[in-house]
Amino acid sequence: MRIKKGDNVIVITGKDKGKKGKVTKALPSLDKVVIDGVNIKKRHTKPKKSGQKGQIIEIAAPLHVSNIQILDPKDGKPTRIGMKIVGDKKVRISKRTCVEL
Repeated sequence: MRIKKGDNVIVITGKDKGKKGKVTKALPSLDKVVIDGVNIKKRHTKPKKSGQKGQIIEIAAPLHVSNIQILDPKDGKPTRIGMKIVGDKKVRISKRTCVEL
């Protein structure tokens, strides 16, 4: 999985198509990521103590990585990710403008 925590991404399919956000959590074993403010689900919680009320909490649910694309740091448009060897390290680059991510 080439998407990492902190990347700026855009949703390319689904009900949130076109929304942009930052990856807050990456789940590589499931090939999913959690994006801030995208794919919001409502969670109903019971009261924890007596006298307290139940709540409806909105949380960001994970999205599959095939439904998102990373934003190019140069022009802000969606791009694919490539790998390049610089020195003795592998570096992620943007296929659109060949800029390091």
